[in-house]
Amino acid sequence: MVYDRPMRATRALIHLDRFCRNLRAVRERIGPRRRICVPVKAGAYGHGAVQIARAALAAGASHLAVAAVSEGAELREAGINAPILLLSQALPEEIPDIPRFALTPLVSDREFAGALARSAAAGARCPIHLKIDTGMGRLGCSPAEAPGLAAFIAGEKALEYAGTATHLAAADSGLPEDRAYTEGQLVRFREAVAGIRAAGVDPGIVHAANSGALLLHEDSWLDMVRPGILLYGYNLSGADFAAEPVMELVTRITFIRRIQAGESVSYGRTWTSPRDTCIATLPVGYGDGLPRLLSGSWQVLIRGRLYPLAGRICMDQCMADLGPETDIARWEEAAVFGGAAPDAAELAARLGTIPYEITCNISKRVPRVYMP
Repeated sequence: MVYDRPMRATRALIHLDRFCRNLRAVRERIGPRRRICVPVKAGAYGHGAVQIARAALAAGASHLAVAAVSEGAELREAGINAPILLLSQALPEEIPDIPRFALTPLVSDREFAGALARSAAAGARCPIHLKIDTGMGRLGCSPAEAPGLAAFIAGEKALEYAGTATHLAAADSGLPEDRAYTEGQLVRFREAVAGIRAAGVDPGIVHAANSGALLLHEDSWLDMVRPGILLYGYNLSGADFAAEPVMELVTRITFIRRIQAGESVSYGRTWTSPRDTCIATLPVGYGDGLPRLLSGSWQVLIRGRLYPLAGRICMDQCMADLGPETDIARWEEAAVFGGAAPDAAELAARLGTIPYEITCNISKRVPRVYMP
């Protein structure tokens, strides 16, 4: 048997036109010469990797980036042929699939570089980008090691030295101490790149800028930028960039019942109605990615008006207080975030987190509906 009904009540609406406008705004900011690499890791931050990758390339991106070999394989199997950077370290057993799927890994040490060279198909060359740790403390060789490692990679016939990268730890902060830290990272990176050139190696595409650096540190733009959350619609506070949120989470009312003053709603009886009121049940919960910690501190938008959630958010459902008198009807649509409703940045602020976490955590059981 095949389930062929069209849609769940709860859907994530993905506005590809907004995504493309965000990307074109990045292009306008950095000019025509520099390349744009679009991170589509974690399902394009929850928006759908294949669909976002296609939209990004059509809008002028030159590269894509993933965090796992399996994510790169998904794009290749969908017929996407653009260069794909592999940002995270692959396991030894995954290394043969890197050249198989024509991925371009960021390499931090000789062990990984040598394993890649041994895994490359006979007569083929595996492109790599050297990763230099200038202050993130995660992956990458030290700046002092970079020229020697670059020379080693360039000397491997099975490898193609295609680029040089670093990652900025605090580029999204406007605090003086963080701006100084970022500038220090960029100084160390430029010195390392100069050392690579002095060692007789062409550094290829040189790149460092994430979303924060793109907005606050023009000297980080170099040959290519890697904006992530900015393309998905979330800006730095006060930055002069009009990013449009790409995702909306919407659902429909499945039940409405009247309760009396003193009656409680949901698990743990944490909310008791102070008056007679109408309660709407919505089929969206923490199993869909609506954080349970928002219980009692979020609202949904129905017919242009915000209604507070009542009681604890359940795995599959939550409840909204419609008030004592309402003409809202069963099956009407409710917006959880995005669009005319408060966006994922405001939701994240309620939880003390970032919008990346909100969009990434919208679960796979929530259908993505792509709006043109």
